[in-house]
Amino acid sequence: MGAQIRLGALVIFVQRKRVKHIYLKVLAPDGRVTLIAPIGIQSAVIHAFAASKLSWIHKQQKKLQSRTEEAFCQFIEYENHTLWGENYRLRVVEKSAKPCVMLDRQIIILQIRPGSDLFKRAAVMHAWHKSLLHGVVPGLIDKWRDRLNVSVSAYFLQKMKTRWGSCNTGRRHIRLNSDLVKKPKDLLEYVVVHEMVHLIEPSHNKRFVALMNRYYPIWREAAAELNQVPLSAVRARG
Repeated sequence: MGAQIRLGALVIFVQRKRVKHIYLKVLAPDGRVTLIAPIGIQSAVIHAFAASKLSWIHKQQKKLQSRTEEAFCQFIEYENHTLWGENYRLRVVEKSAKPCVMLDRQIIILQIRPGSDLFKRAAVMHAWHKSLLHGVVPGLIDKWRDRLNVSVSAYFLQKMKTRWGSCNTGRRHIRLNSDLVKKPKDLLEYVVVHEMVHLIEPSHNKRFVALMNRYYPIWREAAAELNQVPLSAVRARG
């Protein structure tokens, strides 16, 4: 068994590797915390670093718990739902009118016709999620089109089981997972940049890494945060 740090009731598992910096990971599905540290760094420094990150760790564990709950949602009253990285409670209103979704502070109001089943409720919510993404994605593409000097001929939104995004370099299309609406907007931006960089370099080789380092230096941190909650129990990839 490897080394451990105990901070009250929290146990952090420590791994020493040939890295330059200390990294913390909060892992699905149970919120286990792993700290990766350089081989030669003193234990006191590791302990102090972990203690300084306690509030961040608890915040990430709370997010993980809420997203795990949401993975089994039935779209019923008081369920937890996530939007742009923030937690909301669901209110369901049955009304003989066109289905829609509205926001009221920290409440998501799902208006559906009486008798609507799980699949209909999910479809209404999914359509709303896509509308929110359509309000943000074009601006991100425009922003990075000039910086990267590439053009995207079209983008598409859909549910994906194992990917956050994909790129068709021949047609210059990018495809984004509609579940990105549940992530903070900076993580959505990371995926957009990731896929647009593939229009310059299709593979994940050294050139791709160099381009990401140049244009989006915090991409590793964004990727780690994005994948803290696996997609359909599979680590998502770009």
